[in-house]
Amino acid sequence: MRLHDLKHRPGAKHRRKRLGQGEGSGHGKTSGRGGKGQTARSGSSIRIGFEGGQMPLIRRIPKRGFNNARHTVEYIPVNLDALNRFNEGARVDEAVLREAGLANGRLPRIKILGSGELTKKLTVSAHAFSASARAKIEAKGGACEVINAKAPVAAKS
Repeated sequence: MRLHDLKHRPGAKHRRKRLGQGEGSGHGKTSGRGGKGQTARSGSSIRIGFEGGQMPLIRRIPKRGFNNARHTVEYIPVNLDALNRFNEGARVDEAVLREAGLANGRLPRIKILGSGELTKKLTVSAHAFSASARAKIEAKGGACEVINAKAPVAAKS
């Protein structure tokens, strides 16, 4: 087999839609642009949300009041059974979890969840623990250490 013998897989190549080639082509007359108006003209583009000069919906809706989403605290979840890969008596902290690929992502906080069973005694350091995870870690003789994501900033005096 040579390079000139290679063929595309069936269905991998499509012909370009040739517009304006008469009514029998199926793409004649308006050439897929609908009727008249601004969008039928060449060079036409209307930005998203534009409503022809009417005040757009996104600007009509009031944007006042409290939104709880601004104050949520998000965590990267790590299940308890994933911690079984570490050696007995090891100290598991944020750096170790990220290096092992158990806590991937940009979120700054890690939470240990109680899904699965822990088989080893570990000292786990994370930003938060579920109640069941804390109970299972301490039942094996391990310890849970809570760390803060960022130190609180002192107010200007």
